[in-house]
Amino acid sequence: MASPISTTTAPAPESDASGTRYGPALTLLASLFFMWGFITVINNTLLPHLRSVFDLSYTQTTMIESVWFIAYFVASIPAAKLIERIGYKRSLVVGLGVMAAGALGMIPAARIPSYTVTLIALFIIASGITLLQVAANPYVAVVGRPETASSRLNLVQAFNSLGTTLAPLFGGYLILGRSTSGTAEAGTVLTQAERLADAQSVQLPYLIVAGVLILLAIVIARFPLPSMGKATQRAAREERKHHSLWNHRNLVLGVPAIFIYLIAEIGVSNLFINFVSQPEIGNLTHEQASRYLFLLWGGMMVGRFVGSFAMRNLPPERVLAVAAIGAFAVMMIAASATGHAAMWALISVGLFHSIMFPTIFTLGIRGLGPLTEEGSGLLVMAIAGGALVVVQGWIADHYGLQTSFLLTAACELYVLFYALWGSRPTHALPDQRID
Repeated sequence: MASPISTTTAPAPESDASGTRYGPALTLLASLFFMWGFITVINNTLLPHLRSVFDLSYTQTTMIESVWFIAYFVASIPAAKLIERIGYKRSLVVGLGVMAAGALGMIPAARIPSYTVTLIALFIIASGITLLQVAANPYVAVVGRPETASSRLNLVQAFNSLGTTLAPLFGGYLILGRSTSGTAEAGTVLTQAERLADAQSVQLPYLIVAGVLILLAIVIARFPLPSMGKATQRAAREERKHHSLWNHRNLVLGVPAIFIYLIAEIGVSNLFINFVSQPEIGNLTHEQASRYLFLLWGGMMVGRFVGSFAMRNLPPERVLAVAAIGAFAVMMIAASATGHAAMWALISVGLFHSIMFPTIFTLGIRGLGPLTEEGSGLLVMAIAGGALVVVQGWIADHYGLQTSFLLTAACELYVLFYALWGSRPTHALPDQRID
C-alpha cells in the first residue's frame, strides 16, 4: 500500500510463502475501490446542484454529506457481523447490491423531488460502501508481506482515486452540464419549473451507476476469491483475554486520526465548487468549477502512486509527516489568499491528502496481530468523521466560506502529530498475513 507491486497499471501478482498468488484478487478489488470512490465523489457535484434545487444553506448542504458518513458509524459493526456470518465474498456481493438499490432510490427522489428521500437513498448507498470498506481494506493490508502493507494499500487506493478523478467529469457533464443551476452565473435565482427540471437531471447518472454495480456484483459472485484465512479472524476467547486493543497506542490514536482526517478531506471536496465559483476566487460557473475538482482528485491519484513508490524505501510515518506539513501550508494559503492563489492552493491539497487515509489505516493496525480484524473495524467506523463536515458548513454560514478552511488546517496538525509520535506501536504483536 512495495516492491512486488506495479505502480503503473494494476496490482501485480503477489504470492505468499505457500506460493498462493493474489494478483487477480487484488486487481478485482481495485475495481471495487474505483467504484466506491467514483460514487462518493459524485456527491461533490451533486451537493451544489441540490443546494440550488432545494435552496439550501451551507449547513443544510453539508448535512447531506453528514448523513452519508453517519452510515459508516451505523453500518460498520453490522457489516463486520455480516462478514463473519456469510463470508467475505458474499458480503461484497451484498454490499454492491445495497449500493445499487440506493442508486435506484435516487430516481424517485428526483422525480418527486424530495430532500428527505434523497437523504435516505444516499444513506443506503453509503451503507453498502461501508460493507465493502470493512472487508476490502484489511484484506489488502494483510494479503502480502506486512512491511509492504502501506505501499500496497496506497496502490489499491490509487484506483479509488482514479474513480474520484473521473467522477467530477461524469457528474459535471450529466448533472451540472444538463441543469440550469449548473450553467448559470453565480447568484442566479431559479424559477420553480427550472428547479423541478434540474432535480430530474440526476436520474440518468444514477441509473447508469446502478447498472454498473449490478454487473460488478455478478462478476464478484462468479470470481474465485481466496479465503481471508485465519490472519483476520477474531482471536479465540481465551487468547483474547491476554490482549487489549487499548494497549496499542498506534490504534488508539489512529482512530481519531482517521476521524479528523475525514473532516479535512470531505470539507475540501464538498465545498470546493462553491468556493472556486466565488467572484473573488475563480469566478466560475458550477459546471466549470467541476473541471477543477477533477484536478483536486487527480492530484490524490498521482499522490497515491508516488506515495506507494516512496514507501518502498522510506518509512510510511515519515512520508505521512511530510504530507501533513504540505497540506497545512496550502490550506493556510487557501484560507487567507484570494484569486487564483487561493484556488490553486485548494486544488493542490489533494496531492498531500492522497496518502493520508491508507497510510494512517496501515499504521493503525500495525502490530495488532490476531486483533487486526477488530482494529480494522474501529478504523473504518472512524470514517464517520466525515459527518462533522456540517461543522465546517456552520462556520461557512456564520464566518465565511474561506474562513471555514481554517478548520481543515487544524485537522492537518493532528495528522502531523500522529505521524511523528502517535503512530509508534506499543505492545506490538507478531504481524499477520493471509494463509
